[in-house]
Amino acid sequence: MDSTPRPFVWTLDEDECWNLLSRGEVGRLAVAVDGKPDIFPVNYVVDGPHVLFRTAPGSKLANLGVNPAVAFEVEENDGTFAASVVLRGHARRLQLQHEIDAADALPLTSWIPTLKYRWVRITPVSLTGRRFERGPEPERYVTSSRPAPA
Repeated sequence: MDSTPRPFVWTLDEDECWNLLSRGEVGRLAVAVDGKPDIFPVNYVVDGPHVLFRTAPGSKLANLGVNPAVAFEVEENDGTFAASVVLRGHARRLQLQHEIDAADALPLTSWIPTLKYRWVRITPVSLTGRRFERGPEPERYVTSSRPAPA
């Protein structure tokens, strides 16, 4: 019997990260709004080596023009395993009609019934991911069976 301890956390390679991103529908977009961090849930779609989402005018879109550096996180889990991918990159609103037409052809469905006509593409700078084995947390403290000194 192999007594080698198994790892509880694995690093995902780039292909595994993209596969997890491709399976998801909702991610978290982290941006700087007025110099302060903020996070927005967004429906998204993967298109080649990019993540795209639609948005409406507001602070998220306005601040991407000022500071295009973003982080984007997606996770998945079941009763046995969990995984998380973080993409760091630059977001840019699509402006050219052929880019918008191509994005409109992608299979993105919003979870809420709002009109969002502005497409944003995130071009990655780095992509990291981890997979975790889920289970009960070990006991934090080992109690002694000896009586306390008097």
